[in-house]
Amino acid sequence: MDPATMFGPLDAILTSKVLGVELVKYLLVVLVLANMATRILAYQRNVSEAEDEDVETASRHPLHTASTVVLILTTFYYTTYEQHGGVVLTMLVLGMFLTDFFEFETRSVDLRKDKSVRRPNGALFASLLVLAYATFQLANEFDVFVQGLSQII
Repeated sequence: MDPATMFGPLDAILTSKVLGVELVKYLLVVLVLANMATRILAYQRNVSEAEDEDVETASRHPLHTASTVVLILTTFYYTTYEQHGGVVLTMLVLGMFLTDFFEFETRSVDLRKDKSVRRPNGALFASLLVLAYATFQLANEFDVFVQGLSQII
């Protein structure tokens, strides 16, 4: 089976080109940005939970959990489409997930010990690395499109 057509209609949609770049690369950048935004929402929720006196542990924000799962699955899909870039991006996203997981546990401990809730600095840095690489994948293809367009003009 050809790996380029492993997912059938999904491949046809996500590998279609918009401005010379595959749609999946735009989707990855948007998902990383959405994950960063939901991380901020989750942190604000944990801070508001810390202000309550009766809270024992932090609760996970469902949007952040969903965006993380969708981002991981999308990078797994991207690996089937472009092996090298997909493997690197998947490793970065899994590292971001692990960092986010352990920082969430740290915030839970902070709530139990009645300390101030720490910012997710490690997860924010990891998500900036993921954003930088996803943007690099997008810009690398977009540069080819611009060069081709400049030769035409």
